[in-house]
Amino acid sequence: MDKEVSLELTPTWALVTVVVVMVSLGFFFQGSLKQLAKWLDRTKRKALLSALDKIKEELMVFGLLSLLMGHWIVFVAKICVKTSTLNSTFYPCAVKKNNLTPGQHVLSSVKYPNDSFVKELVHKQKNEYCPEGQEPFVSHESLEQLHRLMFVLGATHVSYSFIAIALAMIKIYSWRTWENQAKTMALRSVLGSPEAAFDETRQLSTFISHHTSHPWSQHRVLVWLLCFSRQFWSSINQADYMALRLGFISKHQLPLTYDFHNYMLRSMEEEFRDIVGISAPLWIYGICCIFLEFHGTDLYFWLSFLPAILILLIGTKLHRVVVKLAVEIMNSFRRLGNRQFNLRDELFWFGKPRLLLWLIQFISFQNAFEMSTFIWSLWEINGSSCFMDNETYIVIRLVCGAVTQFWFSFITFPLYIIITQMGAKFKKTVVSENVRKSLHGWQRRVKAKQSSSTSNLLALPSTTSLGSSMTDSELSRGGSSTRVEDKSAALQHQEASTSQAVTNGTSQDNETLEVSLGSGTPCYDSSSDEDDAGVHDLGH
Repeated sequence: MDKEVSLELTPTWALVTVVVVMVSLGFFFQGSLKQLAKWLDRTKRKALLSALDKIKEELMVFGLLSLLMGHWIVFVAKICVKTSTLNSTFYPCAVKKNNLTPGQHVLSSVKYPNDSFVKELVHKQKNEYCPEGQEPFVSHESLEQLHRLMFVLGATHVSYSFIAIALAMIKIYSWRTWENQAKTMALRSVLGSPEAAFDETRQLSTFISHHTSHPWSQHRVLVWLLCFSRQFWSSINQADYMALRLGFISKHQLPLTYDFHNYMLRSMEEEFRDIVGISAPLWIYGICCIFLEFHGTDLYFWLSFLPAILILLIGTKLHRVVVKLAVEIMNSFRRLGNRQFNLRDELFWFGKPRLLLWLIQFISFQNAFEMSTFIWSLWEINGSSCFMDNETYIVIRLVCGAVTQFWFSFITFPLYIIITQMGAKFKKTVVSENVRKSLHGWQRRVKAKQSSSTSNLLALPSTTSLGSSMTDSELSRGGSSTRVEDKSAALQHQEASTSQAVTNGTSQDNETLEVSLGSGTPCYDSSSDEDDAGVHDLGH
């Protein structure tokens, strides 16, 4: 092998070419993300803009890890330990019984793209840094491979995030036709058309019949088998969408013309913001996977089935919620003659709908982790190795990961978005960002006017009807004190009415906006055109 050439002996035009390519790629990706952020800000998609910020943070973390590993590899490779401490039991690949050391066996049995360079480098470093009877704690080539694995993991996870939101949007946007039909029926119902009431009853009857006609639908155990099988041949149809939309609107006393579809899109953006990025528990899980992947466990192979199992469980649970609602409506109509939805958090595991979101976040990370290890194996290893020795396992892992990611993005995530709205509380995205700003601004102005009016009333001098000033003792006995108290009471009553319509707090647990929408559109100050348009949008 030729001697390596240092920087001082490299032509400047070659160095400039490399630098220009790297800087150009950096500015290209930075400009692309900046333009995407501007478009999201211009279209008022603040949740997706926050999700993009989290993706940038994730890229920054991986970039920092890459920078640290690129400079610390040399120092970590100089750490030497006794050869006996490197127990081959914890090696990912089995070591054949021969006279070679474990490190030499790996180099002799696996062909890397830079095979000869690696052998020379490892032997040189071993002889230079480690005395006889000792081995490097982590070899230089192992750290380089780990470095490349982190790069592939970051790129794969970010790509999977974009794929997930794109497929989910395609699925939910396909429901827009049903929303338009529902709003048309609602407008005809407002106008008193008897056909609208008939269509609504027919849709609800179809929903109930579809989910309760099977004999297993009311069985406590067999209904789970029914829901498990239903997710393969039936998802959300038009009758389901109409019924769930009606249940949500009836529960929260919204107008029949409320745009439920836009609410779901805003909710999906909020939920997507929470599942992007790699949180600390996911990092701990990934580290544990690397630690436990030693010879004989086949951990990577078995973990490839975990996302598929979780997706099937989540899909079964979501369909179980729909069947339970349909059965409850049917039984309630038989006993009481009404068809009201009993929406509540107890329909979900442990009464926490967001538990399903955490599982979805884990599924996304596991799919990315599985695919990244496969891509890394194709990149790094060009020969016989425990990572690539069984082609059947490779095909199973690859197909299972691809199908699971598509199923999760196109089926499970949209199904989660619409069915988790059947909880007891709605999210703050029930109104658009402009309406929320208008309501909060309107409330601040009412409070400011109330405070200013109270201060002015208390600052007025107390006078008699003849214009003579009253003494403090006379003021305490009556007179204008009664009028001041009456006006203060009226203002307090006005403030109470305003607070009943709008509050400025959101719950940290359920992120719901406490807005009294059932009492109609609140009064508002016409001094701001932007606020006027925002409040008018509330009824739409």
